[in-house]
Amino acid sequence: MRASYYLLGLVPVAVALDVLGAPAATVFLSSAVAVIPCAALMGEATEQLAERSGPGVAGLLNVTFGNAPELIIAVFALADGLHEVVKASLVGSVMGNALLVLGASMLTGGWRRPLQRYNVASARALAMSLVIGTTALALPSLVRIVQGKELPSVGLQRGSLGGAAEVVTIVLAVLLIGVYARGLLVSLRSQRQAHRAEVDGDRWSGRRAGAVLGASAVLVAVASDTLVGSVEHASHELGLSQFFIGAIVVAIVGNAAEHFVAVVAALKDQMDLTLSIAVGSAAQVGLLLAPLVALLSLVIGPARLPLVFNGYELAALIAAGWLAAAATFDGISTRRRGAGLLGVYLTLGVVFLLA
Repeated sequence: MRASYYLLGLVPVAVALDVLGAPAATVFLSSAVAVIPCAALMGEATEQLAERSGPGVAGLLNVTFGNAPELIIAVFALADGLHEVVKASLVGSVMGNALLVLGASMLTGGWRRPLQRYNVASARALAMSLVIGTTALALPSLVRIVQGKELPSVGLQRGSLGGAAEVVTIVLAVLLIGVYARGLLVSLRSQRQAHRAEVDGDRWSGRRAGAVLGASAVLVAVASDTLVGSVEHASHELGLSQFFIGAIVVAIVGNAAEHFVAVVAALKDQMDLTLSIAVGSAAQVGLLLAPLVALLSLVIGPARLPLVFNGYELAALIAAGWLAAAATFDGISTRRRGAGLLGVYLTLGVVFLLA
């Protein structure tokens, strides 16, 4: 991914285009591409800091900054009141990791191998976290259906779903973050004796890694600001709905760096690493990122963000969580499973495009 760092120059280009009043589609596309190297640089800086830390600090760093690009994009979208983009990007991130990345990794990794194996216990733990996260996110919408109430329609940016939906969202968000924090503490304690941080002499110094992490976060914020600011007009110019842009384009852009790493790891037959990136990131969205964004909406933006999804998003959440869990539960990866997951992702993408 080092070659992609040359694309960092697109950040000032995107800002300049925005200031000069260039077409919104041009600003949006340049900003979207600019986010990718910024996110990659942030990921590398996080890894550098983690390698120079103990397992506890390393784990906290990965949790804090693992989904930072998506969080930054979501915060700017919240500030602009683009709730549909926020929710679609959260669902798209789960889809992208659990179906697109996992499917592509299984397909490419198994292209010249009949099958690949990985640690069953770790895979099942990740799969269970993913199922818990996606099922919990789906619950408010399912309860609303049982009560005979309508789900939000595609194209609805903000709408009052009632005080009960907001209360349920806050309670659910706090519970999910608590579950994630508890699981993190258990994981860190179990790794404390089994892991030692190894420092390579060619690695960055802690000061350099920290400086790069801070600078890359600023670049992500700048690119995200221009990206989100151009979404509304760009969607009209491109002939795409904000729902599709959030679920597919924004979600892929925010995760592109780690998507690349996961596929490369599968090609090297490092499926444990692939699963920790793909399934682990999808689970983190459900257990941490989505609840955190919902709580941030209490103080950011013109209205609160209830975790009630439209029918398309609800179906995608349930399908992504359970299919990824089923595909990884036995410790075996094959290209047929990868092709199946990719097929589901492409089908959902077409449905979202036509919605």
